[in-house]
Amino acid sequence: MSDKNHDPAHEDHTGPVKTPKQMLLLSLFSFVVPIFIIIGLVSFVTSANKEAPGTVDMEKSVALRIQKIGSVEVRDANRPLKAGEEVYKVQCAACHAIGAAGSPKFGDAVAWGPRIKTGFASLMNSALKGKGAMGAQGGGDYSDIEVGRAVAYMANAGGAKFEEPKAPAAVTTPAQ
Repeated sequence: MSDKNHDPAHEDHTGPVKTPKQMLLLSLFSFVVPIFIIIGLVSFVTSANKEAPGTVDMEKSVALRIQKIGSVEVRDANRPLKAGEEVYKVQCAACHAIGAAGSPKFGDAVAWGPRIKTGFASLMNSALKGKGAMGAQGGGDYSDIEVGRAVAYMANAGGAKFEEPKAPAAVTTPAQ
């Protein structure tokens, strides 16, 4: 009735791959894995030829590693203070002339209005410490009084009536 020609010895000769899916995965991995091994070996071999940082110019690299963190800049304390317009042209106009990064344009009363309402002290604080995309101006090329003069100049062009900060009175020591 049924064909019972089933030979058990025939099953002993079959391999570990039973389905076409297994054969496809085996073929894929037999090509992909060696490629990754070769890439790894190449990167290992070529990385040995690179010189370590600081081995080319030893004197320069040592000087960079041991340099001081801070520096002292001596300025003439008796130099005349710059006017607000001059500081604006050098320091502030790069952004405020065109309204870069949301900064209020010079002379734009609508944009300056809400800022002016916060008061001169608030505007000065924003200028010295920075706000939004604007970096801090305090400790830069100009003194805080000069930055304040520029703030007053820009705000007044936008409709404010701020008084330009005056230079501090010279400190006199009593003669002995």
